[in-house]
Amino acid sequence: MVSTPTPVCDFGWKAVDFDLPGVDGRRHSLASARGPNGLLVMFICNHCPYVKAVLDRIVRDTHELKLLGIGSIAIMSNDPSEYPEDSWDNMVKLARELDFPFPYVQDATQAVARAYDAVCTPDFFGFNGKLELQYRGRLDESRKEAAPADVRRDLFEAMREVALTGQGPRAQIPGIGCSIKWKSEH
Repeated sequence: MVSTPTPVCDFGWKAVDFDLPGVDGRRHSLASARGPNGLLVMFICNHCPYVKAVLDRIVRDTHELKLLGIGSIAIMSNDPSEYPEDSWDNMVKLARELDFPFPYVQDATQAVARAYDAVCTPDFFGFNGKLELQYRGRLDESRKEAAPADVRRDLFEAMREVALTGQGPRAQIPGIGCSIKWKSEH
């Protein structure tokens, strides 16, 4: 497992549209996932210890962000043939067990992950109401283990600022996670 940090936020970069199948049996796009004040696009998976450490916090934060007009969507782009825990059936199971308040979709071709230049799980992209990138940083201080409950909620605070002003904070701390599990080129 390779720990990979995320790049610095490219402020103003426009969100790339997608049309992906969700574990809820529906297809999801930018238009269906966004809220009136923005959108949080998260690249996650089932097997990564960095994701597992914060899934409860992701669920909490996306619930609260919805109240601020920020929509959220989680995209699983890993190759499940190499990581069976990331299979479709396991995605469905995880979303139901944790009652995800956001669509959990599969990027089977990995085209969306490539279009976003996603590098790891979790990888967070916070967009304003015009779908311009305003945040590309960490959730909080957590790594493979959850940080103490009272740490600063970097992602939530940044996205609250985006909801209220349309702009994210200029100072952002990169996220870190397991590298995206790309399909091997044959």
